[in-house]
This record gives sequence, C-alpha cells and structure tokens, in this order.
Amino acid sequence: MTFVVPLLLSACTTPPKPTPAPVVAPAPPPPAVRPVEAEPIAPATQPAFLFTRLTEGPVAAVLEYADKIRGFSNADLSAELGRLGDPGDSPLSQMQTALVLAQTRVPADLVRALGLLQRVNASSSSEALPLKPLSRVLAARYVEQRRVEEDRDRQAQQVRESQKRIDQLSDRLEALRAIERSFSRPGNRVPAPAAAPAPSAVPNGTRPSP
Repeated sequence: MTFVVPLLLSACTTPPKPTPAPVVAPAPPPPAVRPVEAEPIAPATQPAFLFTRLTEGPVAAVLEYADKIRGFSNADLSAELGRLGDPGDSPLSQMQTALVLAQTRVPADLVRALGLLQRVNASSSSEALPLKPLSRVLAARYVEQRRVEEDRDRQAQQVRESQKRIDQLSDRLEALRAIERSFSRPGNRVPAPAAAPAPSAVPNGTRPSP
C-alpha cells in the first residue's frame, strides 16, 4: 500500500507529452504576372492602323505637299515646276513633281507624271521604299484620269465633227431656199408663149373681096 501512493503521486507529477504541431500545407505559388498587352486590333481597323503607320516621315511630307498645291492656279503650278527643277533620282522630288504635273490638265504633263511615279516604283533605294504604296495608288489614279480625259477629248472631237456636218447641211439647205425664192420673184417669171391667131372662115381657092 505504501508503494502505491508514491506511484500515484509520481504519475500525477509526470509532465504531459507535447502535442505535435499541426502540419500546414504550403501556400500555392502566386500566379505569374504577365505584361499587359495592347488591345488586339480588329480586322476591320487594321487598314486604318496600317495607314496611320505608313503616313509618317516621307509619306506625310508628300501628303502635306499635295494638300498645299491642291488650290494652285496654272500660273502657280508653272512657277512651282520651275522651283522644283529636275527631280533627278530623288524619289521624294519625283513624287512632288508628279503631283504638280497631274494638276496642269495637259495630257503631256500627265504622261510625264506617270513616268516619274514608275521610276519611284522601280527604285531600290531606301528612300523610295516607304513611298511605293502611295506611288502605286497615285499611278493607278492617273491612269484612270488619262483614260477619262481621252474619252472626253474623243467625244468633244465627235461633237465638233457633227456640228461641222450640220453647218454644211444648213448651208446647202439655205442655198436651195435662195434658189427657190429667186424663182418666185415677179421679174424672174418666164412669160407664157403667145397664142396663135385663129384661121379665118374663107373657102379654099377664093380670095376675100377687097
């Protein structure tokens, strides 16, 4: 009995075993931060976007020059051609000269403008590269303009020829009317032939008494 009490007392004084700490699951890694991209361009807006990108640098200079000379008179255009001089091998000068030539309304000048644009399109220089899309557009427009002007000149020539034939027919008709009026004048009438005298009622072989 004396041994039981110390055992009970020792059991009561034994420190409790430490409880294990709860296992905490590791936190998931944060999502990767991706850079914010520009809003995708819709297909319908891509041509406008590309046009905005292309209309920079030399293209913008050509467009501004075209707007500048748009209201020039023929005298101003001639003076501008003298100021530009020979464009040489400069694509920018060639396009500026072509813009001026296309506004003179002279068929030969339009042909020269097309030739300058073809030189820009055929050039392999770095200066001509950004200008080629605009040059091709202008060349197509000038070809159509030349066709319209040729049709207009052809129609004007046909109208002139038709008017010339009408004038000739009018002159002939007026000449016929003049001849007709000359016949209807009193002094120009042809006198009718005189009637033959009627034969006398005398028997044949007898003479009238004196």
